[in-house]
Amino acid sequence: MIKVRQIKVSFKGEKLEDKIIQKLKIKESELLNYKIIKESIDARDKNNLFYIYEVDATVSNEENILRNNKSNDILKSEKINYEIKITGDKKLDKRPIIIGSGPAGLFSAYYLAKLGYKPIIIERGKPVEERTRDVEEFWKNNKLNINSNVQFGEGGAGTFSDGKLNTLVKDKIGRKDEVLKIFVENGADESILYKNKPHIGTDILVKIVKNMRDKIILWGGTYMFDTTLTDINVQNGQIKSIVVNDNEIIETDILILAIGHSARDTFKMLFNRKINMSSKPFALGIRIMHPQEMINMNQYGTNELGSADYKLTYKASNGRGVYSFCMCPGGYVVNASSEKNLLAINGMSYSKRDSGVANSAIIVTVSPLDYGEKPLDGIEFQRKLEMQTYNIGNGNIPVQLYKDYKDNKTSDKFNFDPRIKGNYEFANINDIFPNYINESLKEAIENFDKKIKGFNRDDAIIAAIESRTSSPIRIERDENLESNIKGIYPIGEGSGYAGGITTSAIDGLKVVEIIASNYKN
Repeated sequence: MIKVRQIKVSFKGEKLEDKIIQKLKIKESELLNYKIIKESIDARDKNNLFYIYEVDATVSNEENILRNNKSNDILKSEKINYEIKITGDKKLDKRPIIIGSGPAGLFSAYYLAKLGYKPIIIERGKPVEERTRDVEEFWKNNKLNINSNVQFGEGGAGTFSDGKLNTLVKDKIGRKDEVLKIFVENGADESILYKNKPHIGTDILVKIVKNMRDKIILWGGTYMFDTTLTDINVQNGQIKSIVVNDNEIIETDILILAIGHSARDTFKMLFNRKINMSSKPFALGIRIMHPQEMINMNQYGTNELGSADYKLTYKASNGRGVYSFCMCPGGYVVNASSEKNLLAINGMSYSKRDSGVANSAIIVTVSPLDYGEKPLDGIEFQRKLEMQTYNIGNGNIPVQLYKDYKDNKTSDKFNFDPRIKGNYEFANINDIFPNYINESLKEAIENFDKKIKGFNRDDAIIAAIESRTSSPIRIERDENLESNIKGIYPIGEGSGYAGGITTSAIDGLKVVEIIASNYKN
């Protein structure tokens, strides 16, 4: 099989097959088959748009083509087959326990079950079908279930997001491809295997999570929903058992902590039990909404290529980094609160990305210098700002026109309809943040208008507070992903080492590799 790179196909009706034949300089009959490996859009010239492809092609004269090839874009295709083999010789007498069923926990459970380890999955929230109903009900009536919401429940926080699967992780052994393959096997569209910026969407993610659960149970795994980790028992520096719901003890030698970054009570318990952790930088800010058509025209010069995204970065004059995060084309701003009398938001898209409104977090970097060096100080900083957000919005999502945010006054009308899941209310978002965050946001948004015309338009709608971008805590772990307490493996976003669905899922695979190298099932 031959890998063919940098195949340019015009948006104006050219065929990929014809361009492959042209690039390989072969006859039509010599191209037997091909498979798309990568697809992206080249929109640098808005009057001449191209798709850029990389394919694996099966041809009838492969050796001749490779021998006579003078191009760096034509080479032998090297396949990577990801596999986890059980090579450990220690008997695992007690079933491994996974805390949390977000991407990290879900993928570690999936592979542990597939390999016959029969994991127990502890999830403080509900199965994804019931959780979805709780979330919809919360968005309608503002009555929060603290254990079943956008943050907590089967699938984790990523379930109610855009479902973006891109990652910057350098992957040489095929973990990323394996994650995407498992998603496809459980209901995702095959295009995520080759799209430059793959996404799934909340509506499809819900089905995938359930399908993966069904397989985990079929392979011997056990789910315990509505069950919260409340304590751990340690002997001689080794995990011996856990306590759930304050009354049930479960013995184990392996505890995988895939708790996510919003399990603040769990962080406190782990800190009290002397698990090494440290305070780390993160970022927070607002979400900004624009008509999706405006973004499309800026990025593509047309509305015919679907809902466009963007990625923006800026260094403010005060030295703060400001950047877009979790951009949701054709999406919704959602109430993502998980604690009483506190309010946080997130962004979400369905698979079609067809709401007509783009939104993205615009966030400012903060560090322990802003909120304290103690491990739990970042959480308290988040809580303080989330409480202020809840109060100025009277329990609803605070919203404001960008011009009024600059002018420090409350808005009273929209020029276009926002797309928001949850109740919202006009308020002055300046009152939430320290001055350095407000100043950084305004300076950056003005600068972003140089890159996307209209980004600083007066009627852009902002909402607050985007505070759960990443964990403010890092649970220390060694090169084998193990904490200072033996048998405890912190993974995923809550560990402070991963960010996003794919990166967290990869972390889930890594911990299975380590377990399989030490234990037989």
